[in-house]
Amino acid sequence: MAFQFTEENLERINQELKKYPVKKPGVMAALYIGQEQNGYISYEVIEEVARILDLTNEEVYGVVTFYTMYHQKPMGKNHIQVCTNVSCMLRGAYEIWDHVKEKLEIDHLEVTEDSKFSLEEVECMGSCGTAPMIAVNEDYYENLNTEKVVGILESLRNGN
Repeated sequence: MAFQFTEENLERINQELKKYPVKKPGVMAALYIGQEQNGYISYEVIEEVARILDLTNEEVYGVVTFYTMYHQKPMGKNHIQVCTNVSCMLRGAYEIWDHVKEKLEIDHLEVTEDSKFSLEEVECMGSCGTAPMIAVNEDYYENLNTEKVVGILESLRNGN
């Protein structure tokens, strides 16, 4: 099935492209917009981004596979990323990681049966001073412990 950006998202991409003298640097923004619209980066999204930016499919695919923020399969409504890099790890990130895996009954890059949650172990998310942390979609939760994470999960389960 072919993918096409909405008119609104094409305009967003065009606004991003105005920031650069050539189209290629707009690839990350275009992919992010494609992921927002489609839910993940399918091969059809890659093809459309390549067409719009005058790149090869391989060039775009290289960006998708290099950065962990792009998902090549559907993720849950609440995509939970648990940082386990050094600062977070030293302050209990693996306890949080294990706890979230147990509560959701999923592992790295898996999705719950109801598609409400997905889980990902990630490297540094730039919140070392407030470690340990998790991100849920675009929202950061910092200075965590397992009790605080339980509250976050319950809030998400209840739709808050």
